[in-house]
Amino acid sequence: MKISAVEIRPGMIIEYKNDLWSVLKTQHVKPGKGGAFNQVELKSVLKGTKLNERFRSNDVLDKAELDEKKFNFLYIDGENCHFMENKTFEQVEMPKSLTGERYKLLKENLEVTITFMREKPISMELPTNIECEIKSTDAAIKKQTASSSYKPAILDCGIKINVPPFIESGEKIVIDTRTLEYVKRVS
Repeated sequence: MKISAVEIRPGMIIEYKNDLWSVLKTQHVKPGKGGAFNQVELKSVLKGTKLNERFRSNDVLDKAELDEKKFNFLYIDGENCHFMENKTFEQVEMPKSLTGERYKLLKENLEVTITFMREKPISMELPTNIECEIKSTDAAIKKQTASSSYKPAILDCGIKINVPPFIESGEKIVIDTRTLEYVKRVS
């Protein structure tokens, strides 16, 4: 599907330079001289490389034709994550490399959304918040203000994040899967 360069929005996936690119940021710039343009930060869906491009207002790009389906996570074997659709029992495998570090957050029967292009999986979206347990964290330093200081912690799945100083080892917390940041403590 063809779109104008001014229609590009963060989160879109476009076809450009023989690759699929996820739009991270856009900024419409209208300089004093010359025509307006859209400054766009792109990230390759398949390779992970980043690219900054300027598109003139009259440029036309291809928006990728994508399908999204809900799947439940089954297991990981070596380099692939395996998922199953509940209605049709169709199974699909996806390389761990396409998920970044997020494959570590997968738990049995967790429902995820997988994006396909031409029946090939290209990305996985986890639920926004996931509950995890703190495996280990440093002791809090006394008289440190809670508003600005965070300490490193390792989750039960092996991911390293920063948590507020009042969080201790063994506690359950909720993290944001998009940013891998602490959200709240589970009581």
